[in-house]
Amino acid sequence: MVAGNSPEQVAIYGGGGFGREVAWLISSCNVPETKYEITCFIEDKKELIGKRLNGYPVLSFSEAVRKYPETGIVLGVGNPHSRLGIVDKVLHANLQVRTIIHPGVQLSPWVEIGNGTVICPGSVLTTNITLGNYVQINLNCTIGHDAILKDFATLAPGVHISGSVHVGRLVYIGTGATIINGTQDNPIEIGDGAVIGAGACVTKSVENGVTVVGIPARPIKGTGT
Repeated sequence: MVAGNSPEQVAIYGGGGFGREVAWLISSCNVPETKYEITCFIEDKKELIGKRLNGYPVLSFSEAVRKYPETGIVLGVGNPHSRLGIVDKVLHANLQVRTIIHPGVQLSPWVEIGNGTVICPGSVLTTNITLGNYVQINLNCTIGHDAILKDFATLAPGVHISGSVHVGRLVYIGTGATIINGTQDNPIEIGDGAVIGAGACVTKSVENGVTVVGIPARPIKGTGT
């Protein structure tokens, strides 16, 4: 919170489905006291600019910066590569990306959380976990001991990551996917830019840029670096 106990102004970058869920998440953080004031949604889609979404105005990035020069930015875009471009734009404008964690999230004191991370309700993070910057953890996810999620890693709803799993940068893990546990000496490694399909069960490491689907998860031909 800012000086004088005034609510902190935040704008949500992204007016799609996840962005609107983030607005609700932020509102849930305002109980029992108001910590945040949502100023607007920010959108790059011209057809949305000038409208209202769930009661909040939709502005272009330049208009939002002009109107709310001190606002923090909360990332409401699920695609990790799109989020990367947004972060570059936000930091270039000398604005700050905020971390938002729903009060219903369960996590131990031994979880390190990077800047600009969003963690949605129902999620459980156990112990000795490291989250990088700009990570997104959607509804009802679980992350086990000694897991590492690098910058821009993205978990869709209902993802379960067991212990000793290392998730690379810009990885996207689809709804309901499961990654079995590795060990401290031999963790399961999900390479940078990999995609885990919805409902997949990952039983072994995945190389950079590879898309895997199914049970057990197998690569789709033509993916990878």
